[in-house]
Amino acid sequence: MVKPRITKNPLLSMMLSGAHAWAGAARGLLTGQARRQQTAVMRGAARQVAGFWAPPPAGTQSRKRAKKPRS
Repeated sequence: MVKPRITKNPLLSMMLSGAHAWAGAARGLLTGQARRQQTAVMRGAARQVAGFWAPPPAGTQSRKRAKKPRS
């Protein structure tokens, strides 16, 4: 005798498969965004540390070039 509780359910299988695919895609997007934010924080911290220990020499700022007028 077949027990209805343990038989395969194709509809449930398709729903779970779609849910797993969606969750995997969402996980990839969130992981990528977290890594980008972590990289930005680390770069900012490195700039602050470098600026504290080795400030740029005074008076050596680059000058902005004047844009040539378009003709």
